[in-house]
Amino acid sequence: MDWSFFLAYAFLGSMAGFAAGLLGIGGGMLLVPFLTALFSAQGMPIEIVVHAAIATSMASILFTSISSVYSHHRKKEVRWDLVFSFSPGIVLGGLLAGGAVFAVLKTGWLALVFTVFVGYSAIQMMIDRKPKPDRRMPGPLGTGLVGGGIGFLSGLVGAGGGFASVPFMVWCNVAVHQAVGTSAALGFPVALANTAGYVWSGMHVADLPKDMLGYVYWPALLVLAVFSTAMAPFGAQLASRLPVGILKRLFSFLLFGLSAYMLYKAARAFGWI
Repeated sequence: MDWSFFLAYAFLGSMAGFAAGLLGIGGGMLLVPFLTALFSAQGMPIEIVVHAAIATSMASILFTSISSVYSHHRKKEVRWDLVFSFSPGIVLGGLLAGGAVFAVLKTGWLALVFTVFVGYSAIQMMIDRKPKPDRRMPGPLGTGLVGGGIGFLSGLVGAGGGFASVPFMVWCNVAVHQAVGTSAALGFPVALANTAGYVWSGMHVADLPKDMLGYVYWPALLVLAVFSTAMAPFGAQLASRLPVGILKRLFSFLLFGLSAYMLYKAARAFGWI
């Protein structure tokens, strides 16, 4: 890896870590589009470039989430009861996505899945529709089932689950700052299950480029992990000071931009443009 790519990964990791602390999204949705571009510039085969971007992004969340959740926990913004209810389903859904479905889907379909679900999440946050005052989180079984869906979708798009868990918790009248903090904590089981699946499924693919651990490109992962972990606490500090409305708008604008870029990548992969 030459210095230009090192600096690009360092900057990207810093921005992803800051976003992870600020918005509770794990940084994955920010990383995937840019990693796709950087891996393409490094000459990675088009057949695996989105797979590698998603897997490397998810692996970095293992480190970012620990740093981010520590900062949110100190401010009492993590609902640990919800973390424990979500986690079993998240792990099962993540293993299914990362270990089985992920390797089967082509690049274009992965990019399109990313576009649809991230765009939907952006619309929900932008509308800011007020939930019914009496709506509450479902019980442990219902929350676990929702967690399964979040883990599965996260595995397909390489995100920490915040794009789904934050809107869902806000819809259930969880305070937005607690939803962000809880989502940050959920990033670790999401990343652990899916990264294990990516590594396992990628090891069964022939002729992967060098420096790959399954689908994970580990040189980029090392740089991303160091810089994202260092910046996550700063994002978490800012999150606790921002008004709810601004936090939601920041979240939605970020998601719209990322969704648009991955729609472009899907269109290129399918030959539409």
